[in-house]
Amino acid sequence: MRREPEAPRFSANTFTDIYHYLIHKPSVKTLIKHSNSEARAEISKSILQRTGVNVENYKMLNLHRIGIEAPASYVFDELLKWSGESNCWPNNLARVNLQNDQLDQIKIHLFGIHKKIAGWNLFHLFDLSVIRIQSVPAPSDFDNARYLLYECKGGYPIGIFSMYVRSSIPEGKEKEMSQLFSLVSFNFYGRKKTGFKLMNRVWEAIHNRVTANVVWRFKQLCEYKFNDFKSK
Repeated sequence: MRREPEAPRFSANTFTDIYHYLIHKPSVKTLIKHSNSEARAEISKSILQRTGVNVENYKMLNLHRIGIEAPASYVFDELLKWSGESNCWPNNLARVNLQNDQLDQIKIHLFGIHKKIAGWNLFHLFDLSVIRIQSVPAPSDFDNARYLLYECKGGYPIGIFSMYVRSSIPEGKEKEMSQLFSLVSFNFYGRKKTGFKLMNRVWEAIHNRVTANVVWRFKQLCEYKFNDFKSK
């Protein structure tokens, strides 16, 4: 008997956020690992061709992918509905502030704290400034590609952040209706080159675990809502 999709629970407090986003490990592996430098370059090239941004300018590229049993257009519309409060996001750990209630400018602070300590804003995680939102596939796109593309700076990351959705490609053994990609190139202290290798690795590990849980929960939400939409 096929189990009906369930919506993920809303963020309750800091402790549940720590469990659901830092301790919990999703059953689906989302991080795309690079077997060698050639494979990494090929993925970066494909991203460059679609978004027009050369992610190789930055030190790290972390790319996550998850299949979603809902059309690409439906998935992207769900992304556009994000108001900063979501049952797919650790709202108590990383508070999102949409400037003028728009997705164009976003500020994120640890625990929602904006105060500076000794002149340092230690709780400021990062800012997102939109470069481009492609809500309609380009005429040459064969896979219904849509994406949100941001410049990312301010706190620990620097570079490019994007949420990218396209229809699945059967030849690539992709089974669900669509594929969601989350990518970020970043470096600790907002530098393209730095000697803080250990700190980079720590932030990368945290980023990968949180991202895996965010996209997994977003998959659950989309499939739950699309299933409800179909049943009406």
